[in-house]
Amino acid sequence: MVKVTVYNLEGKKVKDLELDKSIFEVEVKTEVIHKVVKAQLANRRNVVAHVKDRSEVRGGGAKPWKQKGTGRARHGSNRSPIWIGGGVTFGPSSSRNFKQKINKKEKRKALLMTLSSKVNDKKLVLVDEFKMEKISTKNFIKNISKLPIKDNKVLLVLDKKDEKVIKSVKNIPSVKSTNTGNLNIYDILKYDSLLMTVSAVESIEKNYKK
Repeated sequence: MVKVTVYNLEGKKVKDLELDKSIFEVEVKTEVIHKVVKAQLANRRNVVAHVKDRSEVRGGGAKPWKQKGTGRARHGSNRSPIWIGGGVTFGPSSSRNFKQKINKKEKRKALLMTLSSKVNDKKLVLVDEFKMEKISTKNFIKNISKLPIKDNKVLLVLDKKDEKVIKSVKNIPSVKSTNTGNLNIYDILKYDSLLMTVSAVESIEKNYKK
């Protein structure tokens, strides 16, 4: 079992918590994590770039001029890509699909690996609870400044959604608040330190324990 110190919001040690070995002490394989992160980012991608091809450009119903006798080149439609205002050949289309399928077991495994890597690097900080009486960015910064967090980028994980905490960290670019239901690999890797409540750890162990 892995033991991690639990602090209160005053920065004082409360106890040592034993973490589940099957979740927080998994062998880390970077190739598996890379594969899952790549798929996650691809599935998030919004395809916005789109140009019209000749079938989508307005007009072009009539032949610009007759086939012979004008001395000019033959043309059948002013929607042709070689005309100004015509369609675009091989341009980006919104119908492109960048989605990648990922195995559920592999996705689960990669998440456990990222959690284990935070434990290995001593980047996991636990608090007994994280409650705020009111929405206050100043008070939030004051609370986490007392904890043994050396890095600027912090991911705070709670067991459930807390509007007071969410709104308190909204104006801090280097901090993000989430809950165990929305926990994902990319966020864990993006933020240097992982700050979790004891109840969040219990929720993860309950959901991911074999």
